[in-house]
Amino acid sequence: MKYKVVPTDREKVMREHDFIVSKTDLKGRITYGNRTFIEYSGYSEAELLGKPHNIIRHPDMPRGVFKYLWDTLAEGRECFAYVKNLAKDGSFYWVFANVTPSRDEAGQVIGYFSVRRKPKPAALQVMDEVYRAMLAEEQRAGPRDAMDASLAWLGAALASKETDYERFILSL
Repeated sequence: MKYKVVPTDREKVMREHDFIVSKTDLKGRITYGNRTFIEYSGYSEAELLGKPHNIIRHPDMPRGVFKYLWDTLAEGRECFAYVKNLAKDGSFYWVFANVTPSRDEAGQVIGYFSVRRKPKPAALQVMDEVYRAMLAEEQRAGPRDAMDASLAWLGAALASKETDYERFILSL
């Protein structure tokens, strides 16, 4: 079942010591979510399992961020990101995410593991501005070129600060 969620301006703020944990298969379908994930998302475990992780994707998140995430994971590397998620009731919650490939005993990637925690408020102010600019680039470029356009904008912005994505994110 696909849920039609209408975003609201109601924010759920993560508690200081909460950790949201989820696992997905190689296609991004949820195979595990801890109680904290279920709590903040507003979905039951049965509603989450087997669904694409983008069930909680907020429309304020640029598509380019997720392209960067998937490209980084495809290289076998972990990725850090600030993410605005959409709960089933339309509220939103910000997280600082660490997503990493899960490997079997032979070293083959079999899925992905994500741990999210409460982000620093100052970082959210910065990322909200960055994401607004990326979304504007995506809208200008149109659906076909949206992801590449927002990533190009981000790359240029980071280059002007003489940094790269990972150093920038971890510096916030």
